[in-house]
Amino acid sequence: MAPPRQRRLFNPLRRDVGVPVWADVAIRLFAALGLVFVVVLVHWFDRDGLVDNHDGHVSFLDVVYFTMISITTTGFGDIAPVSDRARMIEAVIVTPIRLAVLFIFVGTAYNFLIKRSWERFRMAQIQKKLTGHIVALGFGISGSEAVGELIARGTDPKRIVVLDLDDTRLEQAAALGCNVMKGDATRDDTLMDVHVARASSILVSAGRDDTSILITLTARHLAPEIPITVVVRAEDNEQLARQAGASNVINPVRFTGLLLAGSAHGLHVADYLGDLASVTGRVQLVERPVTPDEVGKPLSALASGGQGLRAYRAGQAIGFWEDAAQALQAGDIVVEIVPAPAESA
Repeated sequence: MAPPRQRRLFNPLRRDVGVPVWADVAIRLFAALGLVFVVVLVHWFDRDGLVDNHDGHVSFLDVVYFTMISITTTGFGDIAPVSDRARMIEAVIVTPIRLAVLFIFVGTAYNFLIKRSWERFRMAQIQKKLTGHIVALGFGISGSEAVGELIARGTDPKRIVVLDLDDTRLEQAAALGCNVMKGDATRDDTLMDVHVARASSILVSAGRDDTSILITLTARHLAPEIPITVVVRAEDNEQLARQAGASNVINPVRFTGLLLAGSAHGLHVADYLGDLASVTGRVQLVERPVTPDEVGKPLSALASGGQGLRAYRAGQAIGFWEDAAQALQAGDIVVEIVPAPAESA
């Protein structure tokens, strides 16, 4: 008989909270102490307006004591303001400071006991409703560059979920506004927590080919229909990544070789390829479904005004020079070059 499956712990998403907890506490504490110090000085310089019903003498310790019971609204009555000026100071200066100190401490309690609990609950609800998001499994060099490029192209960082085991990398992703989670992307439970089956796409860049391929295999098992793009660096691992279920396999070493080879045959080939790959370039590569008004027209006459390069029909790639590209069909996917938004504006 198989042992009962243990209930797994819920792993919540996180977002950047802006100020570290220790810094927030320190700022609030110093602000409160500073206000108390101001009140102590005010009472000390106006100590002649106070009366001590215990011994008739108001010492510095008495001033500190009176300040604390006054700030906390305890009010034992053993020391009290008796002159008109002292009472005016209590009403005009000390009372606003007392309210400010109370707001600081109440705000601290709200921030740490209520707000953070609410934020955790809110993120849990967002996590449960995740759909159409982009999951970045690994936030190393390639993963961080990909996320940065997505954000530069207009993707809302709140639609991006970054999964990594390194706290520093997660902090960097959170600073960009992304949802982050610390976890092992090779485990089913972790990928289920980020709802990979409801994602729009999955980007895998674990830093090691074997880990990336294992993550791809796990993700494909949980998300059979979701496009998966994986980065591998060894040429003989490209086929393994495809067999694991990758929709796209990117080899940065191969791409670098293409750029180097292109530059050997012309000064501008590598520059143009880099231009195509980056959102900061003058032109962009765009993949999209064919529109109804483009059906029946050649790939060279796209309604967007872009330069059609390739069409995909039933999984088959059709180049712009082929006869099949002379009449687009419903359901085709076209790849075109269009001017960057800054260039077309």
